Amino acid sequence: MPLPFLTADRTFEAADDVALPFEDRERWRRPYRPGPWRVGVAALWLLLASYVLFAAVIIALTGTVTGAAVVFGIALVIITGALRLLRMGVWVSAHGLRQVGFLLTRTAPWEQVVAVRTVQQPVRWLGLPRTVQGQALLLVRRGRAADDMPVLMTTHNGDFLGRVAAFDRAADAVEAWAAENSRG
Repeated sequence: MPLPFLTADRTFEAADDVALPFEDRERWRRPYRPGPWRVGVAALWLLLASYVLFAAVIIALTGTVTGAAVVFGIALVIITGALRLLRMGVWVSAHGLRQVGFLLTRTAPWEQVVAVRTVQQPVRWLGLPRTVQGQALLLVRRGRAADDMPVLMTTHNGDFLGRVAAFDRAADAVEAWAAENSRG
């Protein structure tokens, strides 16, 4: 009994030549994977949310419906926070460059981008007020002052802490997108 899906000598079908989903340059995509710190914190938040949801079910079965609704609402806020934490980062598309923060998202069209460059400077450690020496990817926009360059990502944020090689690859990918798409 031949198993063609397990052999290397099978014939390729025309459907195999279709572009992969990530080839669509119009879609927003993050050119790097979220880091272990960010994923770990989000996983802990989701674990906490599961306990809160379990408590909401117990309160609904034994207590009042309004109390269960309040606890369920708290669980939804925790889940929303965890998902938003996973979404944070730098996103690129053919439209521009987008920096997604926890509460705020900024988008810069490629027409406004002059350059994206990596510099050595003091950076915040995991977003806390403490600063350490590291690398930062800066966005230089048309019509903005030189000291008003937003930091897109650093070697010490939740995605790249302890992973300098991953930061270098991600910075190169964002810089390549900027070089290819910016008109400045």
